[in-house]
Amino acid sequence: MNKRDAGLLVAGATFALDQASKMTLLYGVDFIHMTPGSAIQVLPFFNLVMVWNPGISLGLFPASSVEGTVFLATFQMVAVGVLCWWLWFARKTVIALGLGMVIGGALGNLIDRLVYGKVADFIQLHAFGYSFYVFNVADAAITFGVIALLYDALMKPEAPGVTGSDQGQEK
Repeated sequence: MNKRDAGLLVAGATFALDQASKMTLLYGVDFIHMTPGSAIQVLPFFNLVMVWNPGISLGLFPASSVEGTVFLATFQMVAVGVLCWWLWFARKTVIALGLGMVIGGALGNLIDRLVYGKVADFIQLHAFGYSFYVFNVADAAITFGVIALLYDALMKPEAPGVTGSDQGQEK
């Protein structure tokens, strides 16, 4: 399997897991009719809480109108297109996998925005008196994908055509 196929496989798996988790929680647990702010405790540090996010990451740039929703959806589609183009030419596995996670997560949140006009978030982690932002599987995948891309960007790249045995030798 080449790097591009691996990235596409990760994107598809991320998208499927995100949508399956949202469908299970929206229609299996009936989160849509829960009182805002009410939670179902799963573990001492993990709650399920229904939050509709009209914006993007951490609620930034909330779309309060149809035009705003269309703008955010269009932005997401363009971003996915650019990321797919990048994936097509990815030469490293870590880049392909990171892009796959970001693409799959972005598509998962895009579907929510197109169907509901906002994104369904439901995972709440809390510990030691701190409560973190409520997020979903797509958001987690995007975060880990960006971490993979940053990891690659911060690693010292090899000079083209230089192998470990060639370093330090005059040519």
